Amino acid sequence: MKILVINGPNLNMLGIREPDHYGKKTYLDLVSDIKAHSEKKGIEVELYQSNHEGDLVDKIQSAYGTADGIVINPGAYTHTSIAILDALKSVNIPTVEVHISKVEEREDFRQISYIRAACAKTITGHGTDGYLEAIDFLLEGK
Repeated sequence: MKILVINGPNLNMLGIREPDHYGKKTYLDLVSDIKAHSEKKGIEVELYQSNHEGDLVDKIQSAYGTADGIVINPGAYTHTSIAILDALKSVNIPTVEVHISKVEEREDFRQISYIRAACAKTITGHGTDGYLEAIDFLLEGK
């Protein structure tokens, strides 16, 4: 099984950006945790991060026919990007939306998720462990 993990804008700033919301783990810590978890589970994982919407759309489209699942934290694009939603719908790959913080307890604009309409599950507020939960969810559905 191959899972593509996609991170959107500002996720590369983990550990620096608003640690009260996102914790002190860095992006490199997140990558290391995901790789170790995937090795333990015996699956292939590809990690990708971009601050650019079109790059995220291109990456989703490139997963067609090659990935068995997608874990995505679209960052701020969660609340604005119909293009990412359409890309996820186009490839029709089981997808889990992940947010490190508990977005449902934050600003009003964070209550809207365009991405959710294309996802089998949403995990919020579990810190970076939410990514590992998402991977496990996709493994259960294989």
